[in-house]
Amino acid sequence: MSDKPKMDGATIAEEDDGIRLDRWFKRHREGTPHALLARWARSGQLTLDGRKADVSDRIATGQKLVMPTPPVEAEARPARKGRPLTDADVALATGMVIHRDAGAIVLNKLPGLATQGGTKTEQHVDGLLDALKFDGPVRPKLVHRLDKDTSGALLIARTPRAAAYFAKSFSNRSAKKTYWAIIVGVPDIQQGEIDLPLAKQPGSGGEKMHVDDKGLPSKTRYRVIERAGNSAAWVELQPLTGRTHQLRVHMAAIGHPIVGDGKYGGKGAFLTGAISRKMHLHSRRLRIDHPDGGAIDISAEVPEHFAATIDALGFDTLLGQVGIDDIAKGPPSKAAEKAAAKAHSKQIRKARRGERRGRTADSKPTDFVGKAKPKPKAKPGKPAAPKAKGAKPGAKKPSRRARPS
Repeated sequence: MSDKPKMDGATIAEEDDGIRLDRWFKRHREGTPHALLARWARSGQLTLDGRKADVSDRIATGQKLVMPTPPVEAEARPARKGRPLTDADVALATGMVIHRDAGAIVLNKLPGLATQGGTKTEQHVDGLLDALKFDGPVRPKLVHRLDKDTSGALLIARTPRAAAYFAKSFSNRSAKKTYWAIIVGVPDIQQGEIDLPLAKQPGSGGEKMHVDDKGLPSKTRYRVIERAGNSAAWVELQPLTGRTHQLRVHMAAIGHPIVGDGKYGGKGAFLTGAISRKMHLHSRRLRIDHPDGGAIDISAEVPEHFAATIDALGFDTLLGQVGIDDIAKGPPSKAAEKAAAKAHSKQIRKARRGERRGRTADSKPTDFVGKAKPKPKAKPGKPAAPKAKGAKPGAKKPSRRARPS
């Protein structure tokens, strides 16, 4: 009698292209323990197209997978399931959808809703994904995450193939994420790059990050969209790396914490008056190539507390339409032109404020704008200076200004 196990086989379908082999088993052989998979791999009983395979190998459409038939007790073990979704859960999940196609869903995640579960976290996006299956072949999957108190654009893959494609885009930084934030104070430099390495803060259990020369390289681009005096500013942020809490730590490190971020800004992260104490960090725009061709370029509207703060501080929402990366390769859109012109006019008006204060009470703000300043009239009682001999009427004196080289 042979001791060899019975063998089973499968052909990798297109929807599983690019996923890890252990993920394939989790999807199609739910009762197979991971320890058993690892033992099969070590003993050479797992093969792809006749070659020994490892549980971490990425699989491709059309490959032939050979494996032992799982024991009966493994097949019978039920997969873990979350709590049943209520009508309110379904309404919450579907109400956040701002984009949907055959391969992807984009949510405008609410502030205060965790992306994934954790200690004492019962409601989270991952637990709501069954409500977002719609007519898709499988349960959707998260491919990146946002902090619990950060709102905005969150991408979800509808197929394993799309999940693998999007995950690669995030890992190689080809996906572009743009955030809006309200910060305390105003940076001296209106647009720049923050380059400060980050590491987990000792003693925080990995829950907090800090600037550390021995940490991982971390870069953030920023642009001041508008300022409210010297008390606050509305900024656009673009992470060039993807460290935990990167934007929050970087802004606090340069002395301008995000409003509502007490974790990194302490008491100084809260503004007085009617400004909400919630986090003012929003994933505004997401741009990423699509596995079926083309690209997703989606913007998420800010939540109520963020919009109320923009209004309370007197910010002009039109100014946010011109982004860091919106240096047009071709003709700019009319909206972008209008926003850029308005921003330029605003800067000129601010620059002229000091100039206006120095004018006499008799002068008007628009007296000399775009015109040559009139020569002072001769004082009464003093004769006008005599003309030089030989000077022709209307002749001009030679200019002493240097000519452009």
